[in-house]
Amino acid sequence: MSKSFQSSRAPEPVGAFPHAKRVGNLLFLSGIGPRKRGSKEIPGVTLDSAGHVVGYDIEAQCRAVFENVRLVLEDAGTNWSAIVDVTVFLTNMKKDFPTYNKLYAQYFSGDGKPNPTRTTIEVGALPTPIAIELKVIAALR
Repeated sequence: MSKSFQSSRAPEPVGAFPHAKRVGNLLFLSGIGPRKRGSKEIPGVTLDSAGHVVGYDIEAQCRAVFENVRLVLEDAGTNWSAIVDVTVFLTNMKKDFPTYNKLYAQYFSGDGKPNPTRTTIEVGALPTPIAIELKVIAALR
C-alpha cells in the first residue's frame, strides 16, 4: 500500500504528481527544485524580460533545494537525518559540481548528519529554469 503526500510549505509540484509517496516505512520524494511556494520566483536565478535565464547562483539554488526538501520531509512526519538516498540532477556538472559538492558536505556529512548514498547526474535541462533538483528517499519513524 502507498499513500501520496502534499506539503503545505514546499513549492507546488510543476505537474500532476505528489511531493512524496509513502510505501511502508519509506518516503519517496518527487524531484524537488529551488522554487518558492506560491510564486514563480527561483532563488539565485536572474531572468531577462522574455523569461530567459541570463545568470544563476548555484549556491543559492542548492540552499533553496535543501530547504524545500527539509520542508517536505517535516510535513510528511520525518526529518533531515532520516534521509537514506539522494539523486541529484545538475544542468552543468563542470561549472556547478564543485560548489554543490562543498555545500552537500555541509548539509549531509558528519556530526550526526544523514550521510546518505548519493548519485549525481548531469541533465540537459530541468522542467523549469533551474540548475539543480533533488530526488530523495527517507525513512519514516
